[in-house]
Amino acid sequence: MTDLPTIKAIYTDGACSGNPGPGGWGTVIYFADGQIQELGGHAPGTTNNRMEMQAAIAALEFLQQHDYDTPIELNTDSKYLIQGITQWMRGWKRKGWKTSAGKAVLNKDLWLELDGLTQTLKDAQKVDITWTYVKGHAGNIGNERCDEIARAFSHQRSISLKKAAGGSAVPTPKVSTPQSTPPASAAPAPVPEQPQPAPKPQPDISRSTSHTLPPSDMSDTRINRASNTLKLLQVADELAKQGYLITTSELVVLTGVSASELAKRGDDWTWRNWTVSCVSSESDQEKFWQLERIEA
Repeated sequence: MTDLPTIKAIYTDGACSGNPGPGGWGTVIYFADGQIQELGGHAPGTTNNRMEMQAAIAALEFLQQHDYDTPIELNTDSKYLIQGITQWMRGWKRKGWKTSAGKAVLNKDLWLELDGLTQTLKDAQKVDITWTYVKGHAGNIGNERCDEIARAFSHQRSISLKKAAGGSAVPTPKVSTPQSTPPASAAPAPVPEQPQPAPKPQPDISRSTSHTLPPSDMSDTRINRASNTLKLLQVADELAKQGYLITTSELVVLTGVSASELAKRGDDWTWRNWTVSCVSSESDQEKFWQLERIEA
């Protein structure tokens, strides 16, 4: 039987300076009787996604160690984590841990850990986990505290962690290294301007009773738009592949998401096929962002 009181909710978060670079993770467990258990860890060379996963792993290991046997809600601001554990993993298993493009799944070691823990908790301890998305940096107390812990461990700053009665001691931080480390960039690379299609000759209105473009021109316009979209996505893929950092203004140009909307989305969100992460520290005067390809 568990030695823990009923858990009200669990929050997890990860942080990384450089992405890849030194990282940290934070986990906060809220009990129904008001007690709080906090966990955290550091990794010298990792990615933001791996830290998000490591925080969740720490939470599940805590439940396993204390024989917890009640359904719980795990809250995270990582859509990558939620989609991976609830959607993508089934397909990865069917394909022998390959993506739809036939490539090896990134962070397979941590996905296997998460899968094993969730299955063990469900089968042996009857713990059903509800994976819940919370918006990062939006005033949620649990999320903000996890972020504070993760950032402190990322920068190896001292931070006091709360310990509930009967809770385990704070674990020795795990070293979580990425499976592949793209080259870091000393300076942000500008987003190349997209070439604009040559203007189409306009029909002679004086000789035509209709101002509608001929079918051939309409077809060419659609092709040009599709071509520009493809080039835009290729630029995003290259930025992710090379690990280049881009400024907020360059991110606005790339994604079409306004600066005001970016402020609402927080430091970790999904755009098309990429996870967009803020990789700046609190002392940086300007924010820098990095794209990481989601291999579904």
